[in-house]
Amino acid sequence: MIIDSMLPALVYILIFPGFLFLAAYGLFLQWVDRKLGAVMQNRVGPPWYQPAADFIKLLAKEVIVPDACDTVMFKVLPYFALAAVVTAVLPLPVWTDAVYSFQGDLVVVIYLLTIPTVTFFLAGWSAVSPYAVIGSMRVLTQLFAYEVPMMLSLIGPAILAGTWNINEIAGFFAAHKALMAAQIPALFVALIALQGKLERVPFDIPHAKNEIVGGQFTEYSGRLLGFFYLAVDMEMVVGAALVNAVFLGGTLGASGAAGLAVFLAKTLAIVFLLTLVKVLMGRVRIDQMIRFCWQVLAPLSMAQILFDIFLKFRLQ
Repeated sequence: MIIDSMLPALVYILIFPGFLFLAAYGLFLQWVDRKLGAVMQNRVGPPWYQPAADFIKLLAKEVIVPDACDTVMFKVLPYFALAAVVTAVLPLPVWTDAVYSFQGDLVVVIYLLTIPTVTFFLAGWSAVSPYAVIGSMRVLTQLFAYEVPMMLSLIGPAILAGTWNINEIAGFFAAHKALMAAQIPALFVALIALQGKLERVPFDIPHAKNEIVGGQFTEYSGRLLGFFYLAVDMEMVVGAALVNAVFLGGTLGASGAAGLAVFLAKTLAIVFLLTLVKVLMGRVRIDQMIRFCWQVLAPLSMAQILFDIFLKFRLQ
């Protein structure tokens, strides 16, 4: 009886919409991102199987652990990052209603998406390499820059929908599609903050290869490095899914295969926007990012919250 009750949960966690789905779709989105970037820059780009081939190659390589590092922490951090990302997808609508939905799950997902960033910081800090330590400090500094604007951008739609449940927020905007246009400023903030969370150009400051070799992952190799990269690809899926659910109505009321098709189309559109930002801009300095996040994104998010409060009272 216990096994029968645990089986659906294991399927959700390990297969769909959990680990296997996130891994496969994350690698696919990595290829889409690289291919789109190449096309925009008049290059050929990689074949469709390149991300999977790179991951398999890393799995086959030797794992080298620095003598001076905390060995246990060094080895377990990639798995913590993966576990946090897989858990974060469960409250999000992927093909129909979320697998696990509860009041306040928006706050939980934001918290879970912070854990991979913390593991990136600890990965560099535990490696004791000067390049890794500099990268880890940049990870933490960057976290303080984008995290507040991201959280503020998500509060406005929640206030307008009158709930902290992601499913209910998505359902509200699916039923009131005209109100999505009122959330464009917050959507802009969320996309820019997501770009920073994923450490993509112009916010690839923590692992700038021409400055600090590889940043927080400098000392990582083999499967441990592969799992960190996989966690980043999976986080792109979850981040795009969160933006879709909060700002774009989730699956727009569709379920089953139709709901999954809507989810895939909208997350691909979000990745296209992220790729566009990456191609159009060059890397900024960490102080420039902090200034931009606190002087532009955070006030814009606060203005969106005030507007949504006003709009909610007008709609009542």
